[in-house]
Amino acid sequence: MDDRTQIEIEAAAFRRLRDHLAERTDVQNIDMMNLAGFCRNCLSRWMQEAAAERGVEMSKEEAREAFYGMPYGEWRDRYQTEASPEQAKAFAAQEHS
Repeated sequence: MDDRTQIEIEAAAFRRLRDHLAERTDVQNIDMMNLAGFCRNCLSRWMQEAAAERGVEMSKEEAREAFYGMPYGEWRDRYQTEASPEQAKAFAAQEHS
């Protein structure tokens, strides 16, 4: 497989993950962090870091909007729920980067 094809396949898989998470608004970021060690915010930060590595300026807010498909505050107000005491305890017990 040539490099261009590999990049296109990886990009398509990333877009599918992004779209899947956009549809699964019932899955909370804290659940993702507790189970997988990353969440939508991590993915948007990774986008921002990848842009910076290529000399493209992208703010935290721009990266989040690119990933969430809307301003993060709007997504949070629509879909984010308060963490349960169990979720918060599990999150606090983990070491996060």
